[in-house]
Amino acid sequence: MSDIEAASAPDPADTERRIEALLFAAAGPLSLDDLSRRLPEGSDVEAAISALQSRYSGRGVELACVADRWRFQTATDLAFLMTEERDQPRRLSKAAQETLAIIAYHQPVTRAEIESVRGVQASRGTLDVLLELDLVRMRGRRRTPGRPVTYATTDAFLEHYGLASLSDLPGLAEMKAAGLLTLDLPADFSVPAPGQEVYDEDPLDSEEMVPEFHTDFLGTETD
Repeated sequence: MSDIEAASAPDPADTERRIEALLFAAAGPLSLDDLSRRLPEGSDVEAAISALQSRYSGRGVELACVADRWRFQTATDLAFLMTEERDQPRRLSKAAQETLAIIAYHQPVTRAEIESVRGVQASRGTLDVLLELDLVRMRGRRRTPGRPVTYATTDAFLEHYGLASLSDLPGLAEMKAAGLLTLDLPADFSVPAPGQEVYDEDPLDSEEMVPEFHTDFLGTETD
């Protein structure tokens, strides 16, 4: 290389700085060609990459090659620092919201009564989700043929919705206006006032208090 060519060649230190800036700002890994197109003609990209690798070796951030492209990434031995555990709130499906509203306003209520209000067959998975989230509980057995289980809300339900008691629930008309209770009640279905005790049921046995859960309750529900 002549003295003139050497004088006009890009400064290696400046090339390193430019590549360092490009890699930090890039949305994804960059190839050598990607870098060359953004640098002055004659820049020795490979030499600069090698120098940067040496400089960042053993640091918290390292220069790595992924599929023939280059990027800065957290050192592999420090990956555990990036792990974060958080509780992800589970969104209730429309079916679960409707079922929860019916239980809240008509409790204690049986599965058959829930189906009568909604007009569709109650999904086993829907009730399992509400039980698993501790928003509802199995309360007792109705003193009618078949001894069906009745459902009611829990203290966790009140805490979740910021209610001091069931008497603080919005009015039935408000719930219908919100679209949660749009179906007509059957003629023979009585609606107890929130918190009103009824005595047409017996408490569950201790073994019956533990519900069975489906393994697929997170699946999409259509009803």
